[in-house]
Amino acid sequence: MSALAYANPFHRPAGALDLGPLVRAIVIVAGTAMTALCLFAIGRAVLGFAPELPHLRNMAVAVHVTTVIPCVPLGLYLLLARKGTPLHKQLGKLWIALMGVTATSTIFIHEGMALTWVHIFVPITYRAAWLTVAKARRGDIRGHRNEIVILFLGALMMPGIWAFLGEGRLMNTMLLG
Repeated sequence: MSALAYANPFHRPAGALDLGPLVRAIVIVAGTAMTALCLFAIGRAVLGFAPELPHLRNMAVAVHVTTVIPCVPLGLYLLLARKGTPLHKQLGKLWIALMGVTATSTIFIHEGMALTWVHIFVPITYRAAWLTVAKARRGDIRGHRNEIVILFLGALMMPGIWAFLGEGRLMNTMLLG
């Protein structure tokens, strides 16, 4: 196989952790689009094109945003990069920790810990994070992969889309003003 063909993520030899072509395409499109949206929204805010952001006065929101934004490109990298290496394992531990802090901070965002429909992703995140680690330790590589995909697409991308579409939410304000 040529070096160019190997670099193409759709033509690498499949391993236990490799994603199928459809899931790989969904991960690439979702992760790349979300990373681009985050960078664009942050850029607008940093350059002063977004209105005042009172959201960031809330410590839970600040922690949430600080931990969730790196999860998008890091999760994308981990899903596409070579698996089983020491780097993959260390970055994977960091990603799981960031996702756990992100989920926990979500609980404290609203005054009085009031919950909304989007909080359903908190237990989904806890469950998938736990199972991701447990399955990797047991050697259930396919189960590990499936939990990571659920965590990335379900508990990271879906609420992320809402963060940009929900009027008055921080990322919506940063992106659209």
